[in-house]
Amino acid sequence: MKMPTPKLLVSAIALSTLVGVAEAATLKLSHVRPQDTAIDKAATALAEDVAAATDGELNVRLFPASALGDYTVVQERVGLGAIDMAVQPPASGADPRFQLAYLPYLVQNWSDAKQMFSDGAVMRDEVESLYAEQNIHVLAGWPVYFGGIALNSEVENAADPTVDKGAKLRVPPMKSFQLLADNTGYIGSPLPFSDAFTAIQTGVVDGIMGSGAEGYYASFRDVTNYYLPLNTHFEMWYLLINNDIYEELESDQQAALDTAAESFEAARWEAAQADQARNEGLLEESGATILPVSEEQIAAHAEIAREQVWPEIIEDIGADWASDVLERATP
Repeated sequence: MKMPTPKLLVSAIALSTLVGVAEAATLKLSHVRPQDTAIDKAATALAEDVAAATDGELNVRLFPASALGDYTVVQERVGLGAIDMAVQPPASGADPRFQLAYLPYLVQNWSDAKQMFSDGAVMRDEVESLYAEQNIHVLAGWPVYFGGIALNSEVENAADPTVDKGAKLRVPPMKSFQLLADNTGYIGSPLPFSDAFTAIQTGVVDGIMGSGAEGYYASFRDVTNYYLPLNTHFEMWYLLINNDIYEELESDQQAALDTAAESFEAARWEAAQADQARNEGLLEESGATILPVSEEQIAAHAEIAREQVWPEIIEDIGADWASDVLERATP
């Protein structure tokens, strides 16, 4: 029997490899929390749904705890196709207009939040358009929590926005958070998420703003001794995929991913409010003191935010565009 030439053998191997890739594809998904946290479990359920719906032809492999890089870097890499998928907050470094969705005290309760950020809402559509400009397709949203402030050391008058406290807070590299900290008696210090724990642990900063009880318990409970549930902002994450990669999927694979993503978001809207309360309890169990915050103190923070922070952010990102979106998005 005549043996195949080396060239033909290599071609056959290459062809079989391509067929294998076509039959079973694996998408890498990055997220910012450790394993076994709420988002990790939700993403695991998403991956299981996708695999089941496609008989294993499409799989999602999770990379938790920012294993593929800080979320700001990951967003850029998803746009380039270097990372397939992510579920994380928007990074305003790529487009400052993302800050509009993070205006402090934009919404006051869970009902307003769902009306503002659910699929088909004006603000949601604008966020999806901003991602689309970066070659990123939004599959779903994931409502996380209302934010607060975590402190490593005791701060006098911590919940009084009219008092200068002399305490430094790590804030995300978004101007809205720094302005909120600076205008409510703290000193905002922008740092990447990946550097925040060490900064608090070593005393570079006294605490952190930009997350909520879930985030502080998942990633900062060892350096959180006090928590102020000030409802600083509403945190909404998005399940993202590189648009080119999404378009290259088979139609049945797209449908499976879309259906799993719809369930991923719907389940979270049902669970998010109770999960926020649960995480505040977990923080307390881990040794943190939940500082009392009155409705009047929250209202005072909101008033300062709207008067001192909103105008500057709106001007920075384009007053005409931002004002139009806010007018259409606000009931």
